[in-house]
Amino acid sequence: MQFIKPDINLEIIAKRRIAYGVSGILILISILSLIVQGGPKYGIDFAGGTVIQVRFTESVSIDDIKQGMARAGITSPTVQSFGERADHEYLIRTDMSEMEEDGFIPKIEKVLQTATGQAADVRRVEMVGPQVGKDLRAKALFAMFYALLFITIYISGRFELKWLVSAVVAGSLMGAVYLFSLLNMSIPFLIITALIVSLVLFWFLELKYAMGAIVALIHDIIITVGVFSLFGKEFSLPIIAALLTIIGYSLNDTIIVFDRIRENLRKFTKNPLETIINKSINETLSRTILTSLTTLVVVISLFVLGGGIIHDFAFALIVGVLIGTYSSVFVASPILLAWQGAGRKA
Repeated sequence: MQFIKPDINLEIIAKRRIAYGVSGILILISILSLIVQGGPKYGIDFAGGTVIQVRFTESVSIDDIKQGMARAGITSPTVQSFGERADHEYLIRTDMSEMEEDGFIPKIEKVLQTATGQAADVRRVEMVGPQVGKDLRAKALFAMFYALLFITIYISGRFELKWLVSAVVAGSLMGAVYLFSLLNMSIPFLIITALIVSLVLFWFLELKYAMGAIVALIHDIIITVGVFSLFGKEFSLPIIAALLTIIGYSLNDTIIVFDRIRENLRKFTKNPLETIINKSINETLSRTILTSLTTLVVVISLFVLGGGIIHDFAFALIVGVLIGTYSSVFVASPILLAWQGAGRKA
């Protein structure tokens, strides 16, 4: 299927400074949002506590639900509507995680029915202790960090044949992060520092393709997290799975473009690097757009029809696919040109 003419020649690289500005603004908004919100809004998986999903026969007042929970000894709960309005379902969250299992659900149903005047049906109850939530947060951060490092080994080996160098760098960073984590250092600070050190090492070791891919992936993750912060959505284990999926999707797009750049560098040895990169992006543009559109059809269907349980997961994928497609074209590839501008060999 031919979506874009093969001889198209859009001046994409020439507009890279505009793209840098757009990316810079999006990243700045994302960081400011996280600062204002006091960091990501963690779900029960990471923050610990209890979440109760309850369904009523008719619409009820949120204040009545809170009063009912207070009678059950659960103070300061947060209550929000869940799913379709016609379903009359609500999510009740509290930071209390130490609750008795036996008789808990019948007790909640009884107090809610008394407070609201409507029959209450508890659909699910999830409890996570605070220490478990802390451990899950750390493991989620490590998962994304290690995924990025293993990607650098693959990219450097495939495009630059520097398997050993990239493996040694990645192994050293993983070892250092693990050792410092045993000293009870802040995991987020530790991983951010390690990523910055990684980018510096990639620059000096001339792992240009790996650096382009990692910059684009970090760009995608920061903006996706920022959008979640702006919309007040919670981070849970399914969202971490979505972020890892976004990393894989964005990397796939980036590899396609990089592969064409490498082929054209061998084919057009006398052409300027800017011309070769621009030509390569145009040659792969049809595939990039078609892949993104077909993926978006699926995730938008999940977002609209999948129900409340996977609503946020699908939302993260929608944002990630859009940002990942953008970064593959306007962020990852121009890094190679920036490399040349700094006096390096492309």
